[in-house]
Amino acid sequence: MLTSKVAKRYAQGLLNFTKETGDTMSVFAEMKDIVKTVDKSRELQNFFASPIVDSKKKGEIAKEIFKGFSPVAQNFLQLIIKQGREAELQNVAQAFVDKVEDMNGVQRITLTSATELSPENISQILASTNLVNHNNKFDVRAVIDPEIVGGYILRVGDQQIDTSVRTKLSRLKKEFQLN
Repeated sequence: MLTSKVAKRYAQGLLNFTKETGDTMSVFAEMKDIVKTVDKSRELQNFFASPIVDSKKKGEIAKEIFKGFSPVAQNFLQLIIKQGREAELQNVAQAFVDKVEDMNGVQRITLTSATELSPENISQILASTNLVNHNNKFDVRAVIDPEIVGGYILRVGDQQIDTSVRTKLSRLKKEFQLN
């Protein structure tokens, strides 16, 4: 997912503030909760993106949904809504999570496969490559994409290993077209 400049700026502002107050890790957990909550609810995404619903109503709903959050997170949510950036809420929260993970040296790994992989299979794939720094912490995000047919696509930072059947078939098709 591409993160907008707006999301990165709000996330950086929140990170700077939480570093000063010492709330970074608690807000980090709350931002992860926001990402999960908004990602799971299409209705909530549409609600925040709707230009018909006024910001006061959005603020009240956000307060109710995230009522267990710290005052820092609550105030940040209200700020985003008052500034009319509530449609970017999930992206801002994800950008904050990414910045904190980067700060803590966590590698983000995306493993795409045609079917769900067992934890053992994921471990074997990660162990078979030198892209993953096993001395650092890493966060593996498993994505299921039936269109790759088989194999996997491993993405670590800006590097990628593509062993998918779809890619192999595509290469084979190109070879046949050239010959």
